[in-house]
Amino acid sequence: MSAPDGSPVGAERSIGQLFASATTEMSALVHDEIALAKAQLKHDVKRGAVSGGAFSVAGAVLIFSLPMLNFALAYGIRTWSHWNLAVCFVLSFAANVLVAGLLALIGVVFAKKAKKSQGPQKVAASMKETAGVLQNAKPHPRNERVEDAVAAVARSSS
Repeated sequence: MSAPDGSPVGAERSIGQLFASATTEMSALVHDEIALAKAQLKHDVKRGAVSGGAFSVAGAVLIFSLPMLNFALAYGIRTWSHWNLAVCFVLSFAANVLVAGLLALIGVVFAKKAKKSQGPQKVAASMKETAGVLQNAKPHPRNERVEDAVAAVARSSS
């Protein structure tokens, strides 16, 4: 098994290798958070499209079905009930409005879900939190033995 930079896991790594590894991992984290934001935004757009589609279908049903359905339903009610033809047309119109109202209600529900979604805002808050943690990170204080060992390694490698 090896570290992301290719060196063995148990081996001593230089500060440059550690810094390169940390930079690589930070870059991967930022790319992953951007991909998450894109995925959440795509999901929100789909919800908005479903909402718009439901509103469009509601309008199309109301417009295109009124003439045909009103005549068929009004004459059907007239045949079964022998009521006045005007009352039968009003009842058929009310049935069409009810169907369109239900479709519009579905559109409203999906629009509210799309509006409530906080996907990209959550990712932005997560990225700010990560940046805040990194800004407040302080190196651990080293004792003199560690500093002497680092200086000795630096002298031996040069």
